[in-house]
Amino acid sequence: MREDAVIKLEDVSTVYEGERRPAIKGVNLTLKRNELVYVVGPNASGKTTLLETINGLLPTFKGKVSVFGLDMQSHGRKVRCKIGYVPQDFMVKPGEPYTALDVVLMGLYGQIGFLHQPEEKDRKKALEAMKLLGVEELVNRPMGKLSGGQQQKVMLARAIAKKPKVLLLDEPFSNLDPESRAKIPSLISRLHEEKELTTLIVTHDIHHMIDQCHRVVAISNGKIVFDGKPENAIPFIENHPHTTSLEAIR
Repeated sequence: MREDAVIKLEDVSTVYEGERRPAIKGVNLTLKRNELVYVVGPNASGKTTLLETINGLLPTFKGKVSVFGLDMQSHGRKVRCKIGYVPQDFMVKPGEPYTALDVVLMGLYGQIGFLHQPEEKDRKKALEAMKLLGVEELVNRPMGKLSGGQQQKVMLARAIAKKPKVLLLDEPFSNLDPESRAKIPSLISRLHEEKELTTLIVTHDIHHMIDQCHRVVAISNGKIVFDGKPENAIPFIENHPHTTSLEAIR
């Protein structure tokens, strides 16, 4: 693993529009190239806000966020072309007309341009990503008709199709059936290694991949309260149950 800093937050605070209190406060966090880092914490602790801030989807109230050395406030659109992001709330309604291939192609719009139609090279990228995720047979299936595990894999294919350098995943183990919940962690780990990604996963449950991540970061009330090795994370959570979720160790 190389030592280059890919993601860097310096004393970052983010406030949602209409709110007075910051959702994350004074966050300092650095991810090095090819690191796989877990952020764990209870609901409303600031985990999703952290991802959205890194991705440049929320303006920072204070501090600086840089990815690949570029300030996300000024270069967010450019940098997002190199970031694969899977949000938590992506489940598609059964009546939506989009096929799985349509959804994967949507992940390329930032590179294609919203006023341009996907070309054959873009379709090839999408199909390659779907094959990598093992969902090539779902190409023409309506997204809303797929199971939670199938939709999760399609969304991962959407993120991977743009050939990102950074992968941001928000609760990737939720809304899954038991079989998919058992398979998705190894799939994410394989993608991380094969594509040489810098990966940040936020979750309330670190049990699935704690042996595969390099670091665990615990967040509570918008502040980082732990940042260290996985083997030290569970003792910390056991001793500080008020700052995290006990689901993380069960």
